[in-house]
Amino acid sequence: MPNTVWVCDITYVETREGWLYVATVMDLCTRKIIGLSMRADLTQELVIHALRQAIQRAKPTAGLILHSDRGVQYSAEAYRAIIRAHGFRQSMSRKGNCWDNAPMESFFKTLKVELIYEHRYETRSEAAQSIFDYIEIFYNRQRMHSALNFQTPDAFEAIINQSTITATLTKSPVY
Repeated sequence: MPNTVWVCDITYVETREGWLYVATVMDLCTRKIIGLSMRADLTQELVIHALRQAIQRAKPTAGLILHSDRGVQYSAEAYRAIIRAHGFRQSMSRKGNCWDNAPMESFFKTLKVELIYEHRYETRSEAAQSIFDYIEIFYNRQRMHSALNFQTPDAFEAIINQSTITATLTKSPVY
């Protein structure tokens, strides 16, 4: 179900101005990117902003599993305090094992192959706008995924939400 497991990670995008650091949060069920943050510095604020955006957007409940690698940004006390305040459970990859976060690594590969490698960005701002458009206009709403039975993340989420509503409405009351 959505909002059961989220995965998080950071990637780097080269521009003529310098690196743009991109942090994302993905709902593992729908493969939808629900949190996105981009900055010129690699600080804990990068991942905190992405996490806060995901929380505001998806409104998860306590018990959600939040998975990331063991980067210092994800083990920072301010980040962990947000996790505790919401009753989430933090999960971290084994040391040096990128396979533990394969869905997010796969997303970053897709982002780079389908967008980043096709451009030479002059500025961080140009790269950020391009990445935002790719995720919000194309990836979440138009790009089909084999893991989602060839549905887009938005369409798959809508199917699950409709199925949940239908199942709830068709339950017989207990007397």
